[in-house]
Amino acid sequence: MLEGTNVALGVTGSIAAVKTVELAHELRRHGASVRAVTSDAARGIIHPWAIQFATDAPPVTELTGAVEHVELCGREGWADVLLIAPATADTVGKVAAAVDDTPVTTCATTALGAGLPVVVAPAMHEPMYDHPGVLDAIDRVASWGVDFVDPRIEEGKAKIASEDAIVTAVARATTPDPLAGRHVVVTSGATTESVDPVRTLSNRASGRTGRAVARACHVSGADVTLVHDGPDVPYADVRAVESAASMIDAVAAAVAGDGDGKPADALVSAAAISDFTVARAADKIRSGEAITLELEPTPKLLDTVRADHPDLPMVGFKAETSGDDAAMIERARTLRDRVDLAFVVANDASVMGDDDTRVLVVDGDEVDRFRGSKTGLGRRIADRLATVID
Repeated sequence: MLEGTNVALGVTGSIAAVKTVELAHELRRHGASVRAVTSDAARGIIHPWAIQFATDAPPVTELTGAVEHVELCGREGWADVLLIAPATADTVGKVAAAVDDTPVTTCATTALGAGLPVVVAPAMHEPMYDHPGVLDAIDRVASWGVDFVDPRIEEGKAKIASEDAIVTAVARATTPDPLAGRHVVVTSGATTESVDPVRTLSNRASGRTGRAVARACHVSGADVTLVHDGPDVPYADVRAVESAASMIDAVAAAVAGDGDGKPADALVSAAAISDFTVARAADKIRSGEAITLELEPTPKLLDTVRADHPDLPMVGFKAETSGDDAAMIERARTLRDRVDLAFVVANDASVMGDDDTRVLVVDGDEVDRFRGSKTGLGRRIADRLATVID
């Protein structure tokens, strides 16, 4: 997600600076090169050697005649983005006022003057975050195009955002945005049908592919609604669902714009939606005896949405267990033609739940074979989706 991206990491004097090692490692795991800049206060919390270990480069701890701030963040500088994480209230206020009294704030002034993308992850006690002057400073800096990664409000503190949220924000700030201004609805994961108050019918889908698609669409500039059975994520408006019926209802509402929101520009249905449901018993079914469950087919989500939105670009997924490419392509084309889909992702069910995946992206006579990470597949789908949205 950050392959080839140079990140200048500004570290300031919040106790969250202890998270810098993990954050730098996560940025590098996603392909970024990282060089750090620290304030004096940050050095009182985390030793420069720890930062050097995490980034594989000595941090800038003071500005010298080598004009490190220009070398890093100037118009011809090394960095593709300046990330200030954590950012204290003091730092945000100084950036808003163009006060340059630390290496980090001087890099920020240089970056903003050079038109370099800047991402800020605040971390402080909650009363400080709620101070009117701090909020005004955040609004002022945000009005210059700086991306703020909202903190987690817990235990009276505005804790630094998760590494996942920060990495995603850096990727969005440094990636072309062909989906800017678009609303993309993505489904992900499994659905679950209740048999009785404690038992369910479901499947093995992990939701990783759908979440990767949602994240990639967000990074490409889209506003994303994610309909799934999982937790909240920092890159999408999440609609939590359980059954096939609840997923269909939630998708229908999201695609329509919920009455007052923006209607969807595209739907990517990556979820493994239950094909069958069952009448739920009111009480727990007693064990020890054989029982027969009468399964009823569930409505098809793509057919349901297509009936109401004949012109909406839609992408379908088709899981197959045969592992035979020819059969996967044939079934994908059948689905594409039946529902008039933009393209279909035929996925090999044998790798369901794994970190990596194997798919065939079927678009008419064209077949794009992909094997690799689900993050990479998400990017591939987001890029292709951008070409089919009018």
